[in-house]
Amino acid sequence: MLFPRLPTPIKIQNYLDRVPMNWEKHGETYMSPRRALRERKMHCLEGALFAAAVLWQNGEPSLLFDLRADGDDDHVVALYKRHGYWGAISKTNHASVRFRDPIYKTLRELALSFFHEYFVNTTGKKVLREYSTKPFDLRKFGTDWITTEEDLFSIAERIDHSRHSRIIPKRNRSLIRPADVMERRAGQLIEWPRSDRRT
Repeated sequence: MLFPRLPTPIKIQNYLDRVPMNWEKHGETYMSPRRALRERKMHCLEGALFAAAVLWQNGEPSLLFDLRADGDDDHVVALYKRHGYWGAISKTNHASVRFRDPIYKTLRELALSFFHEYFVNTTGKKVLREYSTKPFDLRKFGTDWITTEEDLFSIAERIDHSRHSRIIPKRNRSLIRPADVMERRAGQLIEWPRSDRRT
């Protein structure tokens, strides 16, 4: 068994929550799950790759889901499904865009659940604009992505270039209310400060 025994999405999420954030202090990384496990730190895509690899180890599909933002970093989560409903496993350093329980009938429903909390703290602007039209299936890449020592730039690019669907109707773009002061204060919470040596 390559990874810790984490038989459920909740256990995978609990494990990810204990892993320090990868602040990429020495340059951009897209570490494989095995390498990230050894380095003991992960950012969102690395966490999603790890979760997808563990799900595959558990006999489930290894699926990713991209949330595309305008004026902020995109966010990638690992998908899982229970009794016909989608949920998501998420590695984040913030109080928002976290784990999703399996209650979403469609991927659009799942994407919309992230919309109100995906904003820029300094301005309150809500920035989530698009989501993966269909799950991004890592199984088409074989198994090298799980153990390689090379950064997975090609997978990151393929996710970014995959088909996405728009969230905000064109006529409603000017009707979006910015996050309020209380939401922005909550948005300043982080789990792993950059000053932490483990990051």
